[in-house]
Amino acid sequence: MADIQGSYDDLFTPVPNTLAGLLDDGDAGASVAVFVDGEPVVDVWGGFADADRTIPWQRDTITNVWSVTKTMTALCALVLADRGELDLAAPVGRYWPEFATAGKENVLVRHLLGHTAGLPDWDGPIEDLYDWPSATARLAAQAPQWEPGNTAGYHSLTQGFLVGEVVRRITGRSLGKFFAEQVAGPLSADFHIGLPAEHDHRVALTVPPPSQDEDYAASAPGNSASPTTGKAVRVRDGNSVAWRRAQIPAASGFGNARSVALAQSVLACKGAVRGVRLLSQAGCDRAREEQFSGEDRRLGMPVRWGLGYGLFGNTFGWGGWGGSLVMIDPEDRMTMAYVTNQMREPADDNRGLELVMAAYDGLKGLRA
Repeated sequence: MADIQGSYDDLFTPVPNTLAGLLDDGDAGASVAVFVDGEPVVDVWGGFADADRTIPWQRDTITNVWSVTKTMTALCALVLADRGELDLAAPVGRYWPEFATAGKENVLVRHLLGHTAGLPDWDGPIEDLYDWPSATARLAAQAPQWEPGNTAGYHSLTQGFLVGEVVRRITGRSLGKFFAEQVAGPLSADFHIGLPAEHDHRVALTVPPPSQDEDYAASAPGNSASPTTGKAVRVRDGNSVAWRRAQIPAASGFGNARSVALAQSVLACKGAVRGVRLLSQAGCDRAREEQFSGEDRRLGMPVRWGLGYGLFGNTFGWGGWGGSLVMIDPEDRMTMAYVTNQMREPADDNRGLELVMAAYDGLKGLRA
């Protein structure tokens, strides 16, 4: 059995055992954290940080979590809304006047968070993702593909720029800087949107699925085509220095399971963790306000969208390309995060669900 490092409550032994099984099945490396009442009951890791399996995954290893980054971007918007600085029901143009053109005058901020704004596709070159002014200007000039608010289509790359530019217009700070100063810093969460060079030595590069190489490209679950009309993002793009330095707040966040679970535990614990209050109870509840329920045009499957989070029964959260996942359960005050550098094909990937189920096995004993 794979060697698992870290610590865990004995009641939650199924979680590290499940992680060991995934590593035994061929995964390179990963970390898993379960927080209850804002404190870790599982904080484990194992495997390797490189495809050649020569560098052991360490306590402070971080990796690209892809679309799990969206939950951090959403948290920033919820913080601003809770402070009264952002009206989620206001037109985006109130904060970003250049956006209110080409039929987007009635796009509301909540449409951006709920994937209903009608701007799901990145139609530019990959290189423009690294240039914030260029990326946001491109989106501001686009016309929506449907009547905003009427239906949903997963804004896989665009959501972060859209929400991030609203944050920047309000605060005068980039999304990455606002997150660092207002969320990660106060919580001491080791998560970064726009990774400084001094952290490069800790990064576990993404490993493509078996039988694939670094040209493996992003596609929607259950959809063989890329969800974007421009060039699809490839593994090699995500492994580049340019990607790490850029702020792509829908997809370029770097962290580990501990930092993801810690930050998102704010929403499981009525807005405060370890004496740090980021949100009121009402501010937390906003995350679960349903914006859309039905088949998502880009994902090709039924989805319920809240404000920046997917809704799943009483829980909410989201996953990233390749397998990373965060799940938040306010009723049980539990957050589970799984962060891996090992991709699997989406149709064959149930790792996150297996770990969520293992966490609930532990929770039953804890609450007994």
